[in-house]
Amino acid sequence: MNTVCPACGVAVVPGYVKCPRCHADLPPGAGRARRTTAEPSGTSVAPKGFSRTPLVAALVVVAAVLLVLGVRRAVKTNVAAPSPPAEPVEAGRPDRPSEVASAPAVAPVPEPATPASAPQDPRAAGIQLEDTLHRQRLWGRVEITGSRIDVRSGSCADKAMRPAIDGQQALLRGAGLTKLRCLEQSGAVVFERDL
Repeated sequence: MNTVCPACGVAVVPGYVKCPRCHADLPPGAGRARRTTAEPSGTSVAPKGFSRTPLVAALVVVAAVLLVLGVRRAVKTNVAAPSPPAEPVEAGRPDRPSEVASAPAVAPVPEPATPASAPQDPRAAGIQLEDTLHRQRLWGRVEITGSRIDVRSGSCADKAMRPAIDGQQALLRGAGLTKLRCLEQSGAVVFERDL
């Protein structure tokens, strides 16, 4: 049911507060929809409260993950570090201290073979020298020819090259190597020395 604007006489559809043409106030209750105390919404379903189900599910998942990680850590600890077997302690007389309690038995460590007693492999000595050069960032390649070792590196003129070779001199001599040459990448000999 349409309402007529008292100012301009235009028919106004119910629901307008002011006339769409002259913007005059429409009389109260003249075809206007009644106001309700309920909030307007587009659904007819009553609003629900906060659902606790997703929160409980998230807590259960977190607890399960923590439990699994704790069990794995406990298993790794038990496997990785088994307890040493208990050594029997001899019961001695109270007036004399026990030798076992004061000095635990330790197996003797075999000493490495000296270069004079057993010749070492020249390839192993070359690899050791190459590793030393890499650690000091001198980047050299080692080639063994008979009793001579050739170090091919772009750092032969570097101040740190000679001390690095001197540190491995006993190992190289023990492997049966007698001469060392340091070559540039182009093949030019920078220095040659006896070991």
